[in-house]
Amino acid sequence: MKKITLLIAFFTLLTSCGVKQTQNNLTSGNYDAAIDIALSNLRSNKDKKGKQDYIYLLEEAFAKVKERDLNTLSFLKKENNPSNLEKIYNTYLALHDRQEKIKPLLPLKLIKEERNAIFPFDDYNDQIISSKNALSNYLYTNAKALMLTKNKMNYRRVYDDLIYLDKINHNYKDIANMLDEAQLKGTDYVIVYTKNETNMIIPEQLQNDLLDFKSYKLNDKWTVYHSVKQKDTYYDYGMLINFRSILISPEQIKEREFTKERQVVDGQRKQVDSNGKIVLDRQGKPIMVDNLINAMVKINEVRQFKSCQITAKVDYVDNKTKQSLGSFPVTSEFVFENIFASYKGDPRAADDNYNSNFYNKAVPFPSSEQMVYDTSENLKEKINTVINSNQFRK
Repeated sequence: MKKITLLIAFFTLLTSCGVKQTQNNLTSGNYDAAIDIALSNLRSNKDKKGKQDYIYLLEEAFAKVKERDLNTLSFLKKENNPSNLEKIYNTYLALHDRQEKIKPLLPLKLIKEERNAIFPFDDYNDQIISSKNALSNYLYTNAKALMLTKNKMNYRRVYDDLIYLDKINHNYKDIANMLDEAQLKGTDYVIVYTKNETNMIIPEQLQNDLLDFKSYKLNDKWTVYHSVKQKDTYYDYGMLINFRSILISPEQIKEREFTKERQVVDGQRKQVDSNGKIVLDRQGKPIMVDNLINAMVKINEVRQFKSCQITAKVDYVDNKTKQSLGSFPVTSEFVFENIFASYKGDPRAADDNYNSNFYNKAVPFPSSEQMVYDTSENLKEKINTVINSNQFRK
């Protein structure tokens, strides 16, 4: 009985919170939010007494938001500004969609007043079609005018507008061709090349990999990168990956010998009290505890080490003005390290994460060319970050 009472109290509290949230949205003018909360709570057991508040709130919210939308439409039409056409179209859609959300739940009974909740619905189909056509014509005409400006940012605006136009009015006139033209004219083309200022020969595979932009995670839809100049392509910008230095350390082998000592668990033993008597549990069985011993090990460690560091600089150039747009230094490092060891004594005395070294063996050092290539993987990630963080045209 106590559990049932607690459940009833919990659901009562939950319902009252939902009603209060709906009321707060209603008084704040967030009518659609109030409608959504009310509808969500009325989708199950809509005829229960506990749902009456939601019906009253839904009725009130619908009346108020409809009045507000119709007043907004009246004002926008009187203003007669073409830039209002999108707002007009979306407002008619909102009026229609709001009704469609409520219809499946009708009728909604108000028990005390012995009536159904009132939702005066209207047919907005003609207004939606006419406002969509007016908006489509406006977007299309405006796009045509912007395409004559010879401005890349305007081409990009045209592209976005036409994508929206195609969404609301698919295959409107010749927008498919206009989209292709806007994307082509709005795109920046960048020629990318490398320069070697180091005293080392850079592997050809490395240079090719750095210039393989298919593997870069580029998120700029308005920029195309080429590593080889294409015929009849004007390059708006240039990007130079300039290798400044490549430092490769000598192959190093270092040996050291050291001793480790620590307590380790070596099986279990019976627990005894201060008097040396065995401690028993409630069932009269001896209590078992870890048997700790002092372990010691002498370790002979060998460490193989070789490192490579590449320092580069990414330069941006405006090909039209021949001016620098920025220079971004990048540094990458790769370390080869192999540790193997032998021991005398109890290996458990060594640190837990060290024990794997006892199973390692000596391995050949990587070549300098391989070290440079391995370092370039990290260098490529950093160059990718530079490209994504510094767009040519914003």
